[in-house]
Amino acid sequence: MSTLVECVPNFSEGRDKSKVDAIVDAMKMPGVYLLDWEMDADHNRCVITLVGEREPLQEAVIRGVGKAAELIDLTHHQGAHPRLGAADVIPFIPIEGVTLEDCVAMARRVGEEIWRRFQIPVYLYEAAATSPARQNLENIRRGQFEVVRQEILTNPARRPDIGESRCHPTAGATVVGARKFLIAYNVYLNTSDVEVAKKVAKAVRFSSGGLRYVKGMGVMVRGNAQVSMDLTDFEQTPMARVYEFVKREAARYGVTPASSEIVGLVPKKALEGAAEWFLQIENFDSSLVLENRLAAVMTGKLAAGGFRAGVEPFIEQLAAPTAAPGGGSASAASGAMAAALANMVAAMSRGKKNYLQYERELSDAIARLAQLREELKAAIDADAESYNAVVKAYKESKNSADGDRAITEALKGATKVPLGVAERVREVGRIVESLKVITNPKMASDLTVAAALARAGMDGALANVEINLESLNDEIFARDIRQKTAALRA
Repeated sequence: MSTLVECVPNFSEGRDKSKVDAIVDAMKMPGVYLLDWEMDADHNRCVITLVGEREPLQEAVIRGVGKAAELIDLTHHQGAHPRLGAADVIPFIPIEGVTLEDCVAMARRVGEEIWRRFQIPVYLYEAAATSPARQNLENIRRGQFEVVRQEILTNPARRPDIGESRCHPTAGATVVGARKFLIAYNVYLNTSDVEVAKKVAKAVRFSSGGLRYVKGMGVMVRGNAQVSMDLTDFEQTPMARVYEFVKREAARYGVTPASSEIVGLVPKKALEGAAEWFLQIENFDSSLVLENRLAAVMTGKLAAGGFRAGVEPFIEQLAAPTAAPGGGSASAASGAMAAALANMVAAMSRGKKNYLQYERELSDAIARLAQLREELKAAIDADAESYNAVVKAYKESKNSADGDRAITEALKGATKVPLGVAERVREVGRIVESLKVITNPKMASDLTVAAALARAGMDGALANVEINLESLNDEIFARDIRQKTAALRA
């Protein structure tokens, strides 16, 4: 299976189309696909959405950073949006066949190369952060280019994660990281008073007491006050909830939302969630959407005569006389099925009269189970890929002086995947237990099956971790992993 990663680099240029075109052209290469790009003159910023295989995508982004450093001079840059670098922020997002941990490794490799080629220092953020203080982008970018270029010289807290303690004279510094899918969502208010937008943004963002997984600020855009937001986990905090919160807060100041916009792309699932929220469709599920059902049928995931056609190919692959997919993939599939069953039980109780007092708990469980289910489904293929990487490393080691190191790295990867499965399945099991007392007791058998599947997924994943550790020569790594597995078993 191919691996797909999304990258959404933000560049500090939103007014000169020729410069943006040149940056986009620099990133064009085989295996990388340009999905979208947007310019904003008021923010003086462009957002480019790329998807591709891991290796070519990394090279494309590095080339884009180099071209931005040639064309953008921050000493003459002004705009409504905070910025630290010509290539300001570069997040990697897992899409298919990769994990968040894989994207962390990509972020660090890209950061090293940016410093090596262009002498631009790099800060790592979100999942790639080297300390909790640097997980949030706003902490790194505080004071922007003008302040950071002075403080980086003498303040240890401003030292970059990669490179020397000095900003590039015109390109500043770049922030690179790995994260889940983020929605850039802005709401325009029917007022030109930017102070109202700032007050609303303060109320809605999590850092000042607002909604979880929301970052926000108030800015002036095209003569209107705008609440500019990043939604960092739309499944936990849906777009519709954010819009309603902004609408309610704005009403306190006698204004209303005039319109809203999405910068870049948005997952279809997020819009389906908004439809469910506003239309109040009972027991809504994405399979009720015609295009989703048609895609499932056309790809063989659902047969007109039943569900067998969807699961049969995977079962037959497990039965084939090949090592992959094997027990690790089966463990991930078991965990995904546990999450799916628990999701079904929670969804069929949510909204019902007898369980209205548990609405919040059920909604939270459904959102988290959906995320875990997707991650476990991705791990089915990731486990097989990691095994294939080990086989490849052993084969190539015969003709390589660096063979032992390559084998060790491949084995570490093959260990981390089932460890991640075990961690996720444990969380599924905990949610299953919590649902037993807040859902319809007539569905207790479904939760019993979910719990059994979760236990099977946990046992199988940890068995795969242990068998990979037996072949590893890195005792420090092995000791750390064994501590984690012991905690999981406990």
